[in-house]
Amino acid sequence: MKKRLTLKNLIIILLFAVFIFSYIRQELTMNRIQKEILTSQQQLEEIKNKNAKLEADLKKTDSDEYIEKLARERLGMIKDGEKIVNSQKQN
Repeated sequence: MKKRLTLKNLIIILLFAVFIFSYIRQELTMNRIQKEILTSQQQLEEIKNKNAKLEADLKKTDSDEYIEKLARERLGMIKDGEKIVNSQKQN
């Protein structure tokens, strides 16, 4: 007996194809979203590290040692009893 492709079989095949297409599309979308999540997590870690470094730098700027260093380097200030020594050659 030969089986004919009846309307019922055609509908079943069509529905099966639609389900498979939807499943594949959903899997591709999930893979893309997972990659985006990984990328975002990496960016978040980089930002957290940068933020921690900036917070450490900010705490350092409040210290007396840092303020003294800036005063010496940028303003040329010295402590009482110290002498300025220029290491640059004059022409």
